[in-house]
This record gives sequence, C-alpha cells and structure tokens, in this order.
Amino acid sequence: MADNALQKITRMAGKTNGSPIRGRWLAGALTGWGFLSGCFGLGPETLQQERKSYNVAVQQTNDEQLLLNLVRLRYRDTPFFMEVSSVATQFSVSTDLSGTANLSPTSPATWNLKGGVGLIEKPTVTYSPLIGEQFIQRFLSPVPLETLALLYHSGWRVDRVFRLCLQRMNRLRNAPSATGPTPNKAPEYEGFKEAAQLLRHLQREDMLEVIHATHQDLPALLVQIAPEAQNGLEAQQLSGYLGTPPQTGNYIFSPNPLSNQPQHVRVETRSLMGIMFFLSQGVEIAEEDQKAGKVTVTRDESGNIFDWKKVTGDLLRVRTSPVNPSSAAVSVRYRGHWFYIDDSDLNSKSSFTLLSQLFSLQSGKLNMQSPLLTLPVGN
Repeated sequence: MADNALQKITRMAGKTNGSPIRGRWLAGALTGWGFLSGCFGLGPETLQQERKSYNVAVQQTNDEQLLLNLVRLRYRDTPFFMEVSSVATQFSVSTDLSGTANLSPTSPATWNLKGGVGLIEKPTVTYSPLIGEQFIQRFLSPVPLETLALLYHSGWRVDRVFRLCLQRMNRLRNAPSATGPTPNKAPEYEGFKEAAQLLRHLQREDMLEVIHATHQDLPALLVQIAPEAQNGLEAQQLSGYLGTPPQTGNYIFSPNPLSNQPQHVRVETRSLMGIMFFLSQGVEIAEEDQKAGKVTVTRDESGNIFDWKKVTGDLLRVRTSPVNPSSAAVSVRYRGHWFYIDDSDLNSKSSFTLLSQLFSLQSGKLNMQSPLLTLPVGN
C-alpha cells in the first residue's frame, strides 16, 4: 500500500511539473526519507542495549559507594549514603531531508539530496539520601536473627555470616570493640573465630542445620547438629567453646536465654553500621597517613602494633595504591589514594557481596519463607 501511494505521488509530481526528471528526483527523496525514518526505529534493540548499560552503572556505583564508606569509617570520617530511587529515560528520533536540483534545459541535470537522523536521550536519575528513620532502621537497628537463618539457607557459609553479624556467643566475643571506631587496644576474638570455623566444618559435612524459631515470644535460632556427628571431635570442641555440656546436639541461640537451660546460648547481633565498622578494619592505610596520625593505631598488651589481618584478613582486605589499580573488582579514590578490592581476592569479594545483601535486607521487614518453630520454655 505504501509503495502504491509513493508511485501515485511520483506520477502526480511528474505530471504537474511536466518533467519526468523531477518526478524521479521526488521519488528518490521520498524513498530516502522512508528509509531514514523507518530503519531507525526504537525497539527491542534499544531496550537491550540501554537496560544493560543502566544496570551495570547502578551496580558499579552502588559498590563504589559502599567501599567509599568503609574507607571513610577507617579514617573516622562521616559516612553518607545516597540511593538511586528511580531511573527513567526518554528517547526521541528526529529526521531531516533536504535536496536541491538544477534542471536547466541547456546543461545536464544535477541534484543533491541530504538527510540526517538524530537520536536524543533524556535520562532522569532520582537520588534519595538515607537520613532520619530510614537511616536508623537500616544502619542502627540490630540485624534480626531471622536474617541469619535466611542467609544460611541462601547458601552462605555459616562462619562468614556469624563472624559478620554476631559479636557474642555466650562467653565468646567477636571483637566487640571493633563495632565502632578503631579501638586503641587489641580486641578479643580468637575463641569466637575458632567456634565459627567448627560450625563451618559441620556445615561442609552436611551435619548442621540453622532454623529460625521463636523462644519466649522472641526470635531465636535453633542450631542443630546431626545425631551421627554429636559425638565427633568438632561437636565436642564446639560445646567446650560455648560452655555447654558435652554431646549437646541442639542449641537455642537467643538474646534472652534461660539460665537454667544449658543448651541455651546468648547471642548479640551487630547493626549494619557495626558490621561496616568491623569490616573497615580490613582497609589498609598508606604509611604516611598512619605516621600523620590520621587513623587510630591499635596496639596489643605489649605495646606492639596489632595486625587486624588476624581478625578480618580472611574476610575482607581493601588494598591501597597511589595509582589507579588495573586489577580491581571495585575501586575508589579518597584522600589522595586509591582503595580497591583485588579481582582475584575471592574471599573479600564474597564478604563484600554479603555486606551488600545485608544492606538490602535491612531496608525492610523480612517475610520469612523458611520453617518457623515455636519452642516451649521448658525445653
């Protein structure tokens, strides 16, 4: 139908002007205009390209912002977060066609045809600073115990989850002084770290289960060791660290345990800000900044400089460089230095991803789909 209309217009133009050359010129112009406007349509190809570009940009800037705030905390600078609350974009296409012709009867006919197509993108990005109630809910509220169960059932290592999110299991302390600005004295952490590694061994052997439960109308975790592993070396060592009777197979992790129930374990969870402070101890600082007193230097009982790699080295390591690193998974420039996570450091990348997931989970109330148990007081 379009071809018939084009032929009709061409015939009319030729008859009106009395020249077949003009008719052919007009036909060529209309054909060119149809090609430019029709072949440059916006469709699935544009969506495929632009969606990926925006997805990568938002993900990369989120990672950079998270890393930047870890570095800020190491320097005792104020953290600040801005969320991308919406991304919208509009596309418009403009076409232009012009032509000139010399149809003198005394010289050969000449004509010029010019065309152009323009694509205009108008993106709109909305940022929302995290302040007020949103900041309190996400950063200062303790991580719920059900979040730990959710992460465990999502495939995360139990030792990584517990070492990030818990700062106490009974008498075992997980560097609680690192839940704020870098302390002057070396933290207590060894027993907690070893107990978490024992839990990881049981998980790897498929001898461990962590279930969200309620105890005295409060959230709790039921940590179960398989019967065939309860007499094993790892289970016995774990009960020794936790101060529970030997051959304890079921533990109830709760912030308010019953004192007359030996299998009850008192736990304290960190806030998201506490987790970030804890992980910020893994940020390496340039020697000149340490000498200038820009960061706190932690010392042990003998007065020697404490190496924070003993606490966070197998969780997160943020390296520093005077130049832009070429092997970085994520990097930011701050205070004249580059800080980055190496792309081959899989442990650090895993902990950083877990921190990012916790950041998202703390934004709203969880709707748990995993099994929920209600534990009677007498058990």
